[in-house]
Amino acid sequence: MSKTTFIKSVFILCLMALPLGVSAQSLKGDVNDDGLLGITDVNLLIDYLLTNDSTGINLANADADGDGEVSIGDVAELIDTLLAMSSGPQDEHEWVDLGLPSGTLWATCNVGASAPEDYGDYFAWGETAPKDYYEWITYKWCNGSYNTMTKYCTDSSYGYNGFVDNKTELDPEDDAAYVNWGPSWRMPSKEQQDELRINCTWTWTTRNGVNGRLVTGPNGNTIFLPAANEWSGESPDYVGTEGVCWSRTLYSDSPEDAYYLFFTSERVGWHEFSRKHGTTVRAVRVSQN
Repeated sequence: MSKTTFIKSVFILCLMALPLGVSAQSLKGDVNDDGLLGITDVNLLIDYLLTNDSTGINLANADADGDGEVSIGDVAELIDTLLAMSSGPQDEHEWVDLGLPSGTLWATCNVGASAPEDYGDYFAWGETAPKDYYEWITYKWCNGSYNTMTKYCTDSSYGYNGFVDNKTELDPEDDAAYVNWGPSWRMPSKEQQDELRINCTWTWTTRNGVNGRLVTGPNGNTIFLPAANEWSGESPDYVGTEGVCWSRTLYSDSPEDAYYLFFTSERVGWHEFSRKHGTTVRAVRVSQN
C-alpha cells in the first residue's frame, strides 16, 4: 500500500460521514476557496500535505485550526468542523443549474422571497437590510450625498474629503446575499449577469398573477424573475412593468453607481444605477462539480 493510500484510508470513515458541501461560517478550512466546506477540501488538504503541491489551494484557508501552519492537525480540525456543521441547520435555499458556461448556479427566488414570483426584499447597493426610505441621506456608504462616498470609491471627486479605496466589488460583509443566506451565496457579478442575459432565452410571462421574465438556460432549465423594479424614496416605482436586480460590481467610471440587470416586456439589458436606490437581489453560487 502506498503512503498516499495509507494516509487517506485513515480518514475514509470520517469522509463517508461528511456531507458533500455545507455552508461555512468562516473561510477557515475552505481549501479550494469556493465558499463551501466539504469532502473536496479534505482531499485537497491531504494531497497538499503529501505532495507539497499548492495548485488550487488557498493556504491561508487551509490553516483550519489557526495555528499559523498547515499540518495534519488542520485535517482533523476540518473534519470536526464539517461533522459539527452537518448536524446543524442546512442551506434551505434552492438553486437551478441553467447549463451556463461558467457553471454558475442561480437561486430560484429573490433574497427575502418565499416563492419565485415574490418580489422579496429591496436593498440599496452595499447594504444588507431593507429599509423604508431610499435616498442619499439614508445610504450607509456616504455622508449624505452622491459625492461624499465613504466606501467603494474609485474617483476622489466622489469621495468624502477625497476618499478613494478603489474597491470595485462588494466585500462579503456588504453583500445582501452573503449576509442573509450564508457564505455559499453571493450577489452576481456583472459578468455573471451578462452570461445569464446573453446565453439564455428571456420570455415575458405572468406567473400566479405576477409579471416577469421566464429565463431558459441552454440545458432547458428555467428560473422566473418577477418585475419588481426599484425602490426610490418611500415606495417602489413601476412595479409589474420592469425588473431590476443588483450586481455586486461597482460602475467605476462613476462610483455613485453600480451595475444592474434590468428587463421589461420589450428588452433585457444592463445599466449603471444610483447606489442609493433599493432593488431586488437574485443570488448565485458556484457549481461544486
